[in-house]
Amino acid sequence: MHFKKRPSWDTLKSSDITPESVFNDRRNIIKALGLGAVGASIPGQVQAGIFDLFGENKPSVPFITSPLAFTVNTGFEVNEAKTPFEKVTRHNNFYEFGTDKSDPAENAQDFKVDPWTLVIDGEVDHPITLGLDDLTKMMALEERTYRLRCVEAWSMVIPWVGFPLASLLKKAGLTSKAKYVAFETLFDPEQMPGQKSRLMGGGIHYPYVEGLTIAEAMNDLSFLAVGLYGKSLPPQNGAPIRLVVPWKYGFKSIKSLVRIRVMDKRPPTSWNQLAPQEYGFYANVNPDVDHPRWSQASERRIGEGGLFSAKRIKTQPFNGYEEQVSGLYQGLNLTKNF
Repeated sequence: MHFKKRPSWDTLKSSDITPESVFNDRRNIIKALGLGAVGASIPGQVQAGIFDLFGENKPSVPFITSPLAFTVNTGFEVNEAKTPFEKVTRHNNFYEFGTDKSDPAENAQDFKVDPWTLVIDGEVDHPITLGLDDLTKMMALEERTYRLRCVEAWSMVIPWVGFPLASLLKKAGLTSKAKYVAFETLFDPEQMPGQKSRLMGGGIHYPYVEGLTIAEAMNDLSFLAVGLYGKSLPPQNGAPIRLVVPWKYGFKSIKSLVRIRVMDKRPPTSWNQLAPQEYGFYANVNPDVDHPRWSQASERRIGEGGLFSAKRIKTQPFNGYEEQVSGLYQGLNLTKNF
């Protein structure tokens, strides 16, 4: 693996951000591919799923996963049909491997995850550097079924295998200065072709970074997944380890983690840096706060109907996890702090 060190969390300069004229929003990808006229002719509620045009009927791509030993945590079951494995593993946003929905499954199959190192540092008492085997031996694995809601207004229900983020942070120990947790994806353009240029990778400044408040990170729902459907994560789903934050839009659930850094100030996050007027730091699922170009009041569940199907389901506040997480935002205006 050719791991290339990049600047630390707080060194991202405004000059590093893609200008609005180059990449104003995710929908410019459609225009670049000649689909702008199609999008303009479609009702607004359907446009949010326009990205589903990519990869719906492309040939299957083989990938290798291995069984995991875990227990099922029945406290996190969802009384909804699980999204078929085929859809979960072949309908992905992972711009490091391409911007089409089918690109990650096609382009990530030679992605090497052995050896792999995860660093936990920053405002912690005991910085930790772990190999993947060390990590999975240290943490008891469990299965949790969560809803996943994309900002593009489609959704899935996925049985993840992993462990609570809080459990790992507690092993490192948090100092009194701990206020935020920052996350970083692997930077390896040789393996991840979308990282070779911003045009290839959707305009994002790489490596991809994300962040949570310390209260969000320590909430029991925040999960580090190493598998899904009882097997290790396929590369297109964020192998070998990714974050899952089910009450937030999917772009917060950063993939292929190499670093978790506890900080005393808010870290930069990739989509918020690229288009802050569209992608907030919090990114909580909120049916009452629309994206500038489409409604967030409803969603299309992947695997249930086609792209232009009128069958949609109502989006729930915090993606249905309001009882567990609404207390984190008492006194915060969620319309302004989206």
